[in-house]
Amino acid sequence: MKDFPYTESKDTRSGFGAGLHELGKSNPNVVALCADLTGSLKMDAFKKDFPERFFQVGIAEANMIGLAAGMTIGGKIPFTGTFANFSTGRVYDQIRQSVAYSGKNVKICASHAGVTLGEDGATHHILEDVGMMKMLPHMTVINPCDYNQTKAATIAIAAYEGPVYLRFGRPVVPNFTPADQNFQIGKAVLLNEGKDVSIIATGHLVWKAILAGKILAEQGIDAEIINIHTIKPLDEEAILASVAKTRCVVSAEEHQLNGGLGDSIAQLLARIMPLPLEMVGVNDSFGESGTPEQLMEKYKLNEGAIVEAVQKVMARK
Repeated sequence: MKDFPYTESKDTRSGFGAGLHELGKSNPNVVALCADLTGSLKMDAFKKDFPERFFQVGIAEANMIGLAAGMTIGGKIPFTGTFANFSTGRVYDQIRQSVAYSGKNVKICASHAGVTLGEDGATHHILEDVGMMKMLPHMTVINPCDYNQTKAATIAIAAYEGPVYLRFGRPVVPNFTPADQNFQIGKAVLLNEGKDVSIIATGHLVWKAILAGKILAEQGIDAEIINIHTIKPLDEEAILASVAKTRCVVSAEEHQLNGGLGDSIAQLLARIMPLPLEMVGVNDSFGESGTPEQLMEKYKLNEGAIVEAVQKVMARK
């Protein structure tokens, strides 16, 4: 098992803020819209340095999406920012009709996703957003794993023509991917080669997969670990190549099992390569209030749950 050293832990939302600020300096067509959560979305630096390209719409998320869609007609590249719950569930009709249907070049940037929002509780713990967004035609869905990858993804999506959903979070997580990485939309990242089981993770669960890989190595299990930062389009080639070798797979995500990454992998395997699959995620449940650590433990979104899933799936080979 490879070693993945890191010097600091940082929140992925700060990666978004840093990437957006870089875009502000390099691309005059990038504009930013926020629904009264500038500080939470780390959009302060962009607002300060490019005030003429920053639009505070207030608590009017549907209006924000409509404004963003309109701005694309004039050649602008709008980045909208609010909590993931409000970025998707509250404005799904506007996204479907005004953005996805007409293929508008809007970047829907969503923070505070999943149960790691913690004490804010079930009303704010959006766990259905990936499924909602990946079902929309023309929509690209990206869920990076750390600060560096979120910054790189934010910069990369500005050069991509078409609607994008970019998902990130509030808690600090180990920052272990390269600062100078070449972020390629739709291309999985092979983190560790292995022969016994494929662990395919996204977002905050990528680091948990690495920790699980270390535990499994001590048990004599050689895990292949893949970071799927782009859930749609899915890198089917990378997944199939891995599973053809290991003959079993575990998915891991901070999302409902229905509609998430594991669901997409299951569909792929069912069509092309039926093999044992176990999924780590939230099983048909809303969240509740608690610290992020407590909730990740309760809902089995940690390295222990991944290890347990590996043991189950390998017994089915």
